[in-house]
This record gives sequence, structure tokens and C-alpha cells, in this order.
Amino acid sequence: MRITKFGHACVRIEHDGTTVVLDPGVFTDPAAVDGADAVLITHEHPDHYLADNLRATDAPVFTIEAVAAKIREDAPEVAERLTVVAPGSTFDVGLPVRAVGELHAVIHPEFPRITNSGYVVDAGGAKVYHPGDALTEPGEAVDVLLCPVSAPWMRASEAIEFARAVRAPRNLAIHDRVYSDAGLAIVDGHMNAFLPKDGLEYVRLADGADL
Repeated sequence: MRITKFGHACVRIEHDGTTVVLDPGVFTDPAAVDGADAVLITHEHPDHYLADNLRATDAPVFTIEAVAAKIREDAPEVAERLTVVAPGSTFDVGLPVRAVGELHAVIHPEFPRITNSGYVVDAGGAKVYHPGDALTEPGEAVDVLLCPVSAPWMRASEAIEFARAVRAPRNLAIHDRVYSDAGLAIVDGHMNAFLPKDGLEYVRLADGADL
């Protein structure tokens, strides 16, 4: 299995000839979708979904209804490649996938919550979990957590406790474009101060680097 970080929340998973791309948004190099066999979108925010990145590939797109509705409006030419998935459902994109959760994390009590479903991707028995913009536990053991580390809706302590709760042996930082380098260095320091004590690996990769 090969996991490549492609900017902010976008990750590319390759296994046994199948390539799955998750959340290619505005901070994503369009090269992320080159050769993709499937694209998964967790929710509609532009840092996770960009219509132009879907136009740049012929791959089928799997997502929840709220995102599908936006795609039909923004890029009707992509609509014929859409498959709508429901929270808790399992489906096959060349690799088995399960949708997890229904709601985006709370940004502010007065800010309406949109829908969000994360995805557990099974790459030959190695399970990778992308939660999107939520701290919903996957409900099963996973090998790699794609762990959000910076957002208007979270604190560093929440990232630490989320990783501890999921207990994936390997934790790859995602959702890391909204902080400065100085801010990310602080977050990395906090994550590395706590997770290794629990036997959990933490790493934040440069764009284009492989785990």
C-alpha cells in the first residue's frame, strides 16, 4: 500500500493496481487525480471539494447526497459518474470502503452543521481512515488514521485525544494548510509529546511525499 499526501486534506491511496483519491480540494495539486480509479469526497467545503479537480479525471466519484447535489449544480458533466453513498454503508471502488458518520464537527453553536461522512478504505487488509471534517471514531480498528490537526473547529488537544481514541498505530497529519509554519510546528510538538507515549506514530508529510 502506498499513501501519498497531496495538500491539506487530499490523500491518494494505491494498492494492488487500484488508486483512490480522497478530498481533492482547492489546496490540492490537480496531479493528485491523475490515473485515479475512484474519487471520494467527505463534504462540500472547498478545501475538500473542487469541481475542476473532478473535471480533470474520468474516475467515478463517490460521495454523500449533499455533495452530490452541489456537483450536479457546479459540474453537471460529472453527474453521470456520481454514486451517492449513505452513512454506514459499504461499497466497492476497486477497494472496499465504508462510510462513517453523518455530520461535520461543530464550528460554532450558531453555525449550521453540514453533513460529512468519513471513509475507511481497506487496502488488502490494511485499513486507512479519513474522517473529513469530523472527529467521529471509525467503530473498528484501523491501521492508519489521517488525522486532522488544524481547523477553525478544533483545538490541538482534540487532535491528540482523537488519535488516542482511534488508536491507529500510524497517524498521518492532514488538514494542515490553515496554520502557519510556526503554528504547525507547535501542533507537531504537541502530537509528538503525547502520541509516542501511547505507542502511536505521528508524522506530517510535505505535499507529494509518501507514507
